[in-house]
Amino acid sequence: MTAALVAGLVAGYGIAVPVGAVATYLVSLTARTFLRTGVCAALGVALADGLYALVATVGGAAVAAVLRPVLTPLRWASALVLLALAARGAATAVRRYRARWLGTRSAPPPPSPARACLSLFGITLLNPTTVVYFAALVLGTGATESVRPLEQGVFVLAAFLASASWQVSLAGGGALLGRLLTGHRGRLLTALVSSGVMTVLAVRMMT
Repeated sequence: MTAALVAGLVAGYGIAVPVGAVATYLVSLTARTFLRTGVCAALGVALADGLYALVATVGGAAVAAVLRPVLTPLRWASALVLLALAARGAATAVRRYRARWLGTRSAPPPPSPARACLSLFGITLLNPTTVVYFAALVLGTGATESVRPLEQGVFVLAAFLASASWQVSLAGGGALLGRLLTGHRGRLLTALVSSGVMTVLAVRMMT
């Protein structure tokens, strides 16, 4: 039981800690909205990680074998989604900055916490690296005897909690960033930087 708990925590932090496009988008989203929205988005990421941990734990080698032939299409789909998010984020930031400069207030409402959660859940599900990571982890550490369902549940729950704690901390950093950069130029700059980082990461995924 303890081994499953530790393995789940290590697995959850292992996939969550490396900062990629999803983490960048999460921080940027929280910085320009509210902490509650960012926390809900963070839980969406953690739910996707937990679901992949469950699939990898139950499926193991079968999951990896099925997924390998479609890794390239999934990687391209994920990259295209990130490019669309980057373009939308940059365009929205510029539009809001211009509207403020012209004295108008026609800005689209921020996403609701529920919508942010579902959006980040879907974006994370598009990342094929996550399920391959968990499948490889289970294959590399699995014993010859079958793992009990209780231990599988502990592993999945620990992986979810580890991912959730890290993603929520990123959302907290985004909220702090939003409070520090309250000026409209600062928000524009951070949005453009975030969009640029996501674009670079998306291009790297396609090469």
